[in-house]
Amino acid sequence: MSQFEPINKAYNTVFRPGELNIGIVSPIERYTQSPVPSLERHLERVKLAEAAGFAAIWVRDVPFNVPSFGDAGQTFDPFTYLGYLAAHTEHIALATGSIALPLHYPVHVAKSAATIDQLSGGRLILGVASGDRPEEYPAMQMNFEQRDQAFREAFEYIRAAAGSFPHHQSELYGHMNGQIDVLPKPTGHKLPILITGHSRQTIDWIAEHGDGWMYYPRNLYMQQYNIQEFKQKAQATGDYDKPFMQPLYLDLMADDDFIPQPIHLGFRMGAHHAIEYFEQLRSLGVNHIGLNLRFSSSPIDKAIERIAEKILPHFNIKTENAIS
Repeated sequence: MSQFEPINKAYNTVFRPGELNIGIVSPIERYTQSPVPSLERHLERVKLAEAAGFAAIWVRDVPFNVPSFGDAGQTFDPFTYLGYLAAHTEHIALATGSIALPLHYPVHVAKSAATIDQLSGGRLILGVASGDRPEEYPAMQMNFEQRDQAFREAFEYIRAAAGSFPHHQSELYGHMNGQIDVLPKPTGHKLPILITGHSRQTIDWIAEHGDGWMYYPRNLYMQQYNIQEFKQKAQATGDYDKPFMQPLYLDLMADDDFIPQPIHLGFRMGAHHAIEYFEQLRSLGVNHIGLNLRFSSSPIDKAIERIAEKILPHFNIKTENAIS
């Protein structure tokens, strides 16, 4: 069987070849009437998700509340929030889904991510993206049409920063000449970085440079094609396979046989159909799903309890051999 590259505790635990496990997206609450969540009991619910066996908590990077986008995410700064969660959790992976690299100076991303990775004992997974909200770019004095170059250069800068006294040249972000260093370093030899969507890059670039691919829900035929193309190209670049993950909005109904109904980027369905669907995704090569419960018709605590009882035992296999 192909193997994933050992990077840090979170990456090694969340992503396992031939297996699928399930994480949860912050904020863990229902908010359908407003793009801004209440964040009531947010820490309590993260702890509840960890105790229930979810593999990862995913936080988003939404610098500005853009009404047309319709979702302000968890509203807290992602790195500050993950630092807070690192101090209040024990083993759940702490993941970004995803940092819009062109809207951040890369040395700050590298330093913040490595800091959380160190403070949490290797529990950081860094999802990155090019950003898709044009309204944010003028406020940052950034060129929206230049975000493909900005993404690549920021990505390469962060990679270089993991080395000791790096030498790196960047047109947009300056250069490091080996006389200065970026501290702290990640717990592993690099930060585990997943690329979201295409981020205006080719699939060849994504497969070569990323440590995995985070893509959007698609019908099974399209997702199978996406996964096969990515994994074939990833395996051709080196000795390791690379994981594939996707988010999914889920409204898990009390009736286990509730027939699936489509909702925004997901489904309303019963546990039996959810298990069958997740098994299909696993067979296609999906290694992780980040569940978003925003549209849950059940109270959130009850939804977490139902998912933990009905679904997680089929997928989230506990392991003791993840290495730092």
